[in-house]
Amino acid sequence: MLPARISRGPRLADVLQSCLQSVLAEPNALSLPQSSHAVVLLVDGLGAAALRSRSGHARFLASRLAKSDVIEGVFPATTAAAIATLTTGSAPGEHGLVGYSVLDADNDRLVNQLKGWDAQMRPESWQLRRTVFEQAQDAAVPAFAIGTARYADSGLTHAVLRGAQYVSADTLEERFAAAQRVIDSTERAIIYLYVAELDMAAHARGWESDKWLGELEKLDAAVAAFAGGLRKGVGVLLTADHGIVDVPVEKHVLYDTVPELIAGVRHVGGEPRCLQLYLDPELEPAVRASAADELAESWRSVEGDRVWVSTRAEVIADGLFGDVDPRAESRIGDVIVAARKLVAYYDSRDITRSGRTMIGQHGSLSDEEMRIPLVRLGAFAR
Repeated sequence: MLPARISRGPRLADVLQSCLQSVLAEPNALSLPQSSHAVVLLVDGLGAAALRSRSGHARFLASRLAKSDVIEGVFPATTAAAIATLTTGSAPGEHGLVGYSVLDADNDRLVNQLKGWDAQMRPESWQLRRTVFEQAQDAAVPAFAIGTARYADSGLTHAVLRGAQYVSADTLEERFAAAQRVIDSTERAIIYLYVAELDMAAHARGWESDKWLGELEKLDAAVAAFAGGLRKGVGVLLTADHGIVDVPVEKHVLYDTVPELIAGVRHVGGEPRCLQLYLDPELEPAVRASAADELAESWRSVEGDRVWVSTRAEVIADGLFGDVDPRAESRIGDVIVAARKLVAYYDSRDITRSGRTMIGQHGSLSDEEMRIPLVRLGAFAR
């Protein structure tokens, strides 16, 4: 069974919502003081464990990461689900982005929630909740999202950043400079700044690589310089969408070579450390539930303690996706297989070998993937 990871402390869902409430001088879940500007730095792939283990390469951030400044991310530990949680203040089951690739039941297909947006998967209807940026609009608080130009018009941007003015800035230095310009040109605002570099380096080389360490050092220097120039009343929170683990190629498991692990499976979604298995949607509900139970038991029997396995009914009952909107329920796999050991699951029938070169991976429930930093700077420092 998948372990319950329901945090009683601050959550990723509280971060941006609390920032808006800070600007509005309202009580908030993070107990942030009143601010004129609140900046959220979202560092893709920066797990708390990795930051602490490489503290010598990030002296500024590590020195400001107290034990209480580590929070839970979301399950699955993947970017689309986590950023949507940050920007809507709601759990994946509520906003509907419940994984990396998930079932679009109406069209009997898998859709990639990072880049698979099309006319049948509209951002304004697929993502089910209003964003914090839209709430800011209602309160006459300017909202800005700063990221590279390549993401400015993406489907995910329209789904999770709606209500914010998108500011394109390609290099890390340019993004921090853009944030400073927003602060200087407005009386108050909430600002979201996205940092992709560490996640990209981890996927390509691993988080233990020199490339990843170099990106961490650049980030640390940029944040230190930005924080050092903040004027009074400007608060900053640095957090992440998920952490990451390195999985060597010899730890890749080709699940399709064991017939009982794909018996009755129509689609395999999710990602290598968190598979979402979908059965034939035409099955009668009772038959489908029984088939899901049998498939889950097959995975438990074959893979043993290398995985956590649960059916859709079990994960919903356990609250791992939060409250689940009925419109999002079919997007969750009939069976969820989350890697417990340092392994990743692939289909040998995929002739493109997609993803097999990826070293840094995430998606599952380990502390390394789920625990993320919440560094408080400027007016939010403690």
